[in-house]
Amino acid sequence: MFELTRKRKIFILVALDSILIAIANLASYLFMMPFVRLPLNTVWISILSSVIFYLFYGSIFKVFTRINRYTNVREMVAIFVASSLSAASTFIVLLFINDGYSKRTILFTFLLETFLIIASRILWRLFVESRNMRSNGSIKAHNTLIVGAGEGGRILYNSLVGSKTAGDINVVGFVDDDPNKKSTYLSGVKVLGSIVDLPLFIKDNDVDMVTIAIPSIPRTRIREIFEQVEDLKVKVNTMPSMEELAVGKINVSRLKEIDVVDLLGREEVQLDIVAIKDQLTDKVILVTGAGGSIGSEICRQVIKFNPKKLILLGHGENSIYLIDRELNNRYRDKVTAIVPVIADIQDRDKIFEVMNHYKPDIVYHAAAHKHVPLMEYNAQEAVKNNIYGTKNVAEAAKSCYVKNFVMVSTDKANNPPNVMGATKRIAEMIVTGLNQEGHTKFSAVRFGNVLGSRGSVIPVFREQIANGGPVTVTDFRMTRYFMTIPEASKLVIQAGALAKGGEIFVLDMSEPVKIVDLAKNMIRLSGYSEDEIQIIETGIRPGEKLYEELLLDKERNDEEVYEKIFVGNIKGFSLTEVFNFVENLSGDNQELGKKIVAFANASNK
Repeated sequence: MFELTRKRKIFILVALDSILIAIANLASYLFMMPFVRLPLNTVWISILSSVIFYLFYGSIFKVFTRINRYTNVREMVAIFVASSLSAASTFIVLLFINDGYSKRTILFTFLLETFLIIASRILWRLFVESRNMRSNGSIKAHNTLIVGAGEGGRILYNSLVGSKTAGDINVVGFVDDDPNKKSTYLSGVKVLGSIVDLPLFIKDNDVDMVTIAIPSIPRTRIREIFEQVEDLKVKVNTMPSMEELAVGKINVSRLKEIDVVDLLGREEVQLDIVAIKDQLTDKVILVTGAGGSIGSEICRQVIKFNPKKLILLGHGENSIYLIDRELNNRYRDKVTAIVPVIADIQDRDKIFEVMNHYKPDIVYHAAAHKHVPLMEYNAQEAVKNNIYGTKNVAEAAKSCYVKNFVMVSTDKANNPPNVMGATKRIAEMIVTGLNQEGHTKFSAVRFGNVLGSRGSVIPVFREQIANGGPVTVTDFRMTRYFMTIPEASKLVIQAGALAKGGEIFVLDMSEPVKIVDLAKNMIRLSGYSEDEIQIIETGIRPGEKLYEELLLDKERNDEEVYEKIFVGNIKGFSLTEVFNFVENLSGDNQELGKKIVAFANASNK
């Protein structure tokens, strides 16, 4: 099958433009013949000179390497400039050959050839757009409103019109809050009015999709737009990346779905770049649990600061392989040496060996068992991983004079009724207790649920919605604090830079979110109503709380040490008391679970 490669397209353009230039010259000669006597041999010289000069200037101004189905003013200007310089150069050549050559003929030739070449590009664009619409005629198009009649909206619409795969999108209008744009036209499509009237425009135009084309729009504004249309059966999404726009493969599946993250209205935290750079640049960093949701994101954030070496430590072979490959592919130009290490934090000898060999400056300890119901049934494993594993990593760090040790904790460590939270609370006491003497600054960072992490409620809801429901919520009264994976990881790194030793940092999680509201939002974002996707209550699972708290009232400290970071006034048992307790732990899962929950809660009294 004949394939129209880029080189063949350039050859066709060169040949076509050369033919059009010849036609323009001959047409000018015939048109001017009754008025001016022109030697025919001079006309052939004019054709040859015009073609040579046009190809030369056309190459300089990239006339032949542009994507013609997106022909716009820039392409037309490039053709005009190349044609103008070609005409001027041809005129100079002809003056040397025949100083009496008609200037009117040269001017007429220039105007005609410029018109023919530009017209060929416009006709090709119209043909491609018409063909795309015909080829997708059997697909029911989504009537779409584009929010934003600025540069983003223009780029999105023009990409849709020129795309081979956009026949399933029919743009019926733009909406924009700029009153000066109302009733004007952008790329031939009317700006209907302001965003506040979105529901009216949706009903009047039978719209079933709203696409936000404002690249810099804050999440709070996205949430407001969604709330305006959430009672209407429309899908809300945003424009795709510039890379996808450039390749011309834009259809409904390529548009970026609005995520529940956007509906939380939380703006990304700004880091103290100077402090973090001083701490991380040219240092050796070790991350435990590097293949997990938080651990892998910490690695992505840390590597941006050019550490000397980044140790990816984890028990899961595949997860470590994936983050290692990702970082090596994405940061090929970085000076950081990336070292994947397969090791179990429960293996004390191995952890000490790794720590002694690499001698890290900073350790981010993110490895942990985190699933509340599973740990209720497997208390022994929770103790071995979350308590003994943390003790191994922390003591190994201390023995190797690691400068900073930051443990990733959880709001479930506060007043824990479950095994997972209790093991994390005891781990906090071990970490902060080890800070009492030695060179290492030990600290812990406590935060709530992380949106989109493996095993979190978001992927579960997505799967249930994709399967047609029902969506299961354990209790309609249940609330949780939520934070994005990048924000949580950034704040962990920032807290590490602030640590003086012995602190438990608490991240500001904003307002708690009802899980049932989260489910409702995800159903609406997927384009369904609650009548189509049912939400059912299944009952609280073992170890679960209705409401999570980051701190007890007596532990609260209103002093913000950095944006969204507080230090909790959290007391606990002495390190000796903790070690005496953990070194004598035994019993079956049920008995062991009761012991550690009781001990963890006694530390708060």
